[in-house]
Amino acid sequence: MATGYLEILRARHALRLLTGTLVGRLPNATAAIALVLFVRASGGTYSLAGALAAVYGVANAVGQPVLGRLVDLYGQPRVQLPAAVLAALSMTVFAFVGTDPLPLAYAAVAASGLCAPPLEGGLRALWPSVLRGEEQVHSAYAMDAVAQEVMFTVGPLLVTVCAAVWDARAALLVLNVLGVLGALSVVVSPPSRAWRSAPREAHWLGALRSPGLLVLLGAFLFVGMALGSITVASVSYADGHGGDAVYGWLMAGLGLGALVGGSVYGARQWAGVPERRLRVLVALLAVCYLPLMLMPGAVAMALLSVVSGVFLAPCIACAFILVDRHAPRGTVTEAFSWLVTTFTVGASVGAGLAGPVVQAGGTVWGFAVPGAAGVVSLLVLLATGRVLAAPVRGAVVAASSENDPNRAVEPRFSSTDRA
Repeated sequence: MATGYLEILRARHALRLLTGTLVGRLPNATAAIALVLFVRASGGTYSLAGALAAVYGVANAVGQPVLGRLVDLYGQPRVQLPAAVLAALSMTVFAFVGTDPLPLAYAAVAASGLCAPPLEGGLRALWPSVLRGEEQVHSAYAMDAVAQEVMFTVGPLLVTVCAAVWDARAALLVLNVLGVLGALSVVVSPPSRAWRSAPREAHWLGALRSPGLLVLLGAFLFVGMALGSITVASVSYADGHGGDAVYGWLMAGLGLGALVGGSVYGARQWAGVPERRLRVLVALLAVCYLPLMLMPGAVAMALLSVVSGVFLAPCIACAFILVDRHAPRGTVTEAFSWLVTTFTVGASVGAGLAGPVVQAGGTVWGFAVPGAAGVVSLLVLLATGRVLAAPVRGAVVAASSENDPNRAVEPRFSSTDRA
């Protein structure tokens, strides 16, 4: 397993692109906790902190596919770096102005979320131009999903350390400086500068005109709901079993499970079509959520949280393959960005749904929400199996004057487009 991942990371530019993307996404990944810490340190209420975090999340959900479409139209450097700078400047304004006047605070936070660059979708568009063959690209998708879990674990820790060593304002500023540096590292790399999207059909729906992509987005809305609801149910469980420390262990277990599952999944080649494999993975994901309803003691619950996370990263990695297959020609970055947006919106909806469920029926019913959401996701995939299996296009055949001076025409994996 380690050998396969090391082979990917040894590929020229691969480690730089992965590291730059992860660092560049730190402001986005840590925005919620950074905003809460800053608002509380400034004397604001939790309600205000939550409202600002929600505004950031909504703006980010809108901005990702919009910026993804611009990347497909104009290339990565001309969009990613200016977006990263604007996002950082907006958050810097908020860091120095604070919450007074409140309209300016909301505007600055919204602008920062809206301008967060779609580095995640951009990286997945670059993998085929850096790696050799579909097999390595599929493994890179799994490694990418695992790396996201690491970032979402390390990022909040970095925020709290910065806030403890300096203050909450410094944490906001440091994270956004790192974000710009990460984006800069990616966009000045040769693969990013050379990448061009394939010629696209002019259509106002863009990537959303693909029925297969719409099916994936519908299914992963419920996968996101499962993940969002489990965080709220875990808070309720921890309140009665040891407090914040137990909650931290549950979330760490969830991340550890995803880390292990994604690592194992990406280390081998899988037979069969990815559409069928995704249905199996989503079914296993739903089944592994159900034992959480047993609510045993804290140690056993932490172990169950590890099990519940095992199939999350494999589901995401398999979905990346299908997004690439179903994205209309010339919309690959936008399509990946739509998946990120849908997953994020689903997590927010799941968190919002789990709260009233816990309030009305108790913690055990809160843990029923992720299992139910997983089942609904599976039903969506089963009901639309023919749509997802229908080919959108054949292999892309492109001649690239940039990377092929002899203009030799050869089949490429779809995301390469003309890169």
